[in-house]
Amino acid sequence: MSDNIPSDLKYTKSHEWVRQAQNGTIEIGITDHAQSALGDLVFVEVPDVGRALSAGEACAVVESVKAASDVYSPLAGKVIANNGALASKPELLNEDPYGAGWLFRLETTGSAAVSSLMSAGAYQTFLAEEEK
Repeated sequence: MSDNIPSDLKYTKSHEWVRQAQNGTIEIGITDHAQSALGDLVFVEVPDVGRALSAGEACAVVESVKAASDVYSPLAGKVIANNGALASKPELLNEDPYGAGWLFRLETTGSAAVSSLMSAGAYQTFLAEEEK
């Protein structure tokens, strides 16, 4: 399996990744596996800054020539930034899903359950099971 799964991130079963910054904010995107499965992305819609999200809420859309897919917020919080560059360059998600292709940043409310998300190893095992 050639999936790129950085070990410093946390993952969800719906193929989002979560990076916790030192200041406690959370950056969210879709995994290399997800962007690869979708193919060349042609449209990305990110949540508006200021929007309150609950964990598991559909909050963004990524669309390829093959399919459109919802992106779910892994944690509850308020959107404090979004990646506006994706509106004109959706291919950033294909080229750099863990860097320039981030989708949005959250300020989490209360105690964010980042620890409840999958580690890189657990996500890799999940992908292997999913492919069976």
